[in-house]
Amino acid sequence: MSYSIRSIPRQEPEPAVPLEQVEAETEKKYLGFVTKREIKLLAIAGTGFLLDSYDLFIINLVSPILSYLYWGGLEGHEHYPSGIRGVVNAATNIGNILGQLLFGFLGDFFGRKFVYGKEMIVVIIATILIICLPNSIKSPTGKMMWLFAFRVVLGIGIGGDYPMSASITSERSHLNRRGTLLSWIFSNQGWGTLTGCVATIIILLCYEHVLNVEGKYHKLNGVWRLQFGIALVPAVLVMIPRLRMQESQQFKDSKNVMAKGDGAVEMDVIKEAKANNSSNSATYYQSEDNPSKDKSQAEVDIEAAAAPSLTESGQDAASKVIPTEGEDPKTGFLAYFSEWRHFKILFASAACWFLLDIAFYGVNLNQSVILSEMGFSNGKNEYHKLQKNAIGNLIIAVAGYIPGYWVTVFFIERLGRKWIQIQGFLICSLLFAILAGTWSTISTAGRFICVALAQFFFNFGPNTTTFCFPAEVFPSRVRAFSHGICAACGKCGAIISALLFNKLTDVIGFASVLWIFFGCMIVGALITLLLPETANRDADLIDRQEIAAMRRGEKSILDRNEKWAWWKHGI
Repeated sequence: MSYSIRSIPRQEPEPAVPLEQVEAETEKKYLGFVTKREIKLLAIAGTGFLLDSYDLFIINLVSPILSYLYWGGLEGHEHYPSGIRGVVNAATNIGNILGQLLFGFLGDFFGRKFVYGKEMIVVIIATILIICLPNSIKSPTGKMMWLFAFRVVLGIGIGGDYPMSASITSERSHLNRRGTLLSWIFSNQGWGTLTGCVATIIILLCYEHVLNVEGKYHKLNGVWRLQFGIALVPAVLVMIPRLRMQESQQFKDSKNVMAKGDGAVEMDVIKEAKANNSSNSATYYQSEDNPSKDKSQAEVDIEAAAAPSLTESGQDAASKVIPTEGEDPKTGFLAYFSEWRHFKILFASAACWFLLDIAFYGVNLNQSVILSEMGFSNGKNEYHKLQKNAIGNLIIAVAGYIPGYWVTVFFIERLGRKWIQIQGFLICSLLFAILAGTWSTISTAGRFICVALAQFFFNFGPNTTTFCFPAEVFPSRVRAFSHGICAACGKCGAIISALLFNKLTDVIGFASVLWIFFGCMIVGALITLLLPETANRDADLIDRQEIAAMRRGEKSILDRNEKWAWWKHGI
């Protein structure tokens, strides 16, 4: 994002502050820390994530109803097969992969404005088709295949929201508040899960007389359709504002960086360094007598080596990251990630998300199964079992799921993303080890507490930070597609978990599955060490600095000798 720097007369030196920073600081703040523009952004992007979470996790509460309605004791069919259950549970995540890659690529190639809002259209159409499942389909398997097909389509729309909302939020946030806004928007997943639990309880209460007194369990056919259909309300509300959202200036500037000459790129670096120093309360002055005095370090470094001819090795290095005309001209994606220093970060971000989602979705998509294993879903009839299952999910959401998100919101700028992610991985690994080692002897209350704590440290940990890292660490010109790749890798882990959780539980036992989750958490903590800390990191400025350095024949702008460099820049 380019800033306009205000010149200050020598007689009255004052800090040079970008106009946008002045406007943001003078704008009225609500609740003590959010401006009107930020509230609008949080509402537009956050409502989408509430919807995404609702649609992703409502299947956890619908699955027991499908089991009662189409299998089990209600109609005399065989038990809901674990293979079919796994496929239906995984459907949305399969669609997520397609949506994250497709919308991420289109968002970088054509721009955010061209793409944003279209994903909600897909969500609305898919939801309508899901609740219109024809009763004329007699086979339970046929009914599940209908749900599978259109939940894949639903997942495409939901998946598209991840890279687009992350990129748009990152590009409209100040560096020292970006993590707070990103984690706040992502925290709406917690509210989406809570909404699903509350909606299910209310719907079941409305059907209490029909189900509990009259015993007309075929009426559950209306319950699950209402559970899915409620998602249409936020989808319609958020669609129009998204379609009207304008392109961010930061994305425009990042897209133009490859088309600029050396001098223009270097001036961009100077301007952004000034803007960032100002936004972080650093003071510098413009002096008429000594123009170089009190300049930012980035400006001094660039002017000291401005416009030298490239050495042969410098030309070779520059050609790797600076595409020529006709080579990947829109984003420079392939050229950017041909460098190991960039690809390493993409790999680590994607791998951490993959390992997290194996355990995270293994627990959340099958939380009803886990509650049943605890003995929490017992009841005198089907109605009471469904009600107790919904209440159990609600308690876990309130006790661990939502608080974990909000602790991250308030501490992410203080503690940093990297620390939160590592401690979350390690504590979750400890909790899974406790559960796995004592599953046959620990009390129901002990199991419940461990699961609730695991939910807390998932969200005050890697579930939030794996979303934030790719939104902050990559420059705008490749951000959406990079975020889409990382998110898609995460969903691959979710699909593996959804498809194999029930089968592995049947074959090796629930405790052994928990040991697998333990291993994923340990490996995730180790891979996080490859990532840089992204607090106050301006990826677009670093991108410009790297391009300018390459054009001068330099290989790196990182100071590996500084204190804690391995933590700040990654190992």
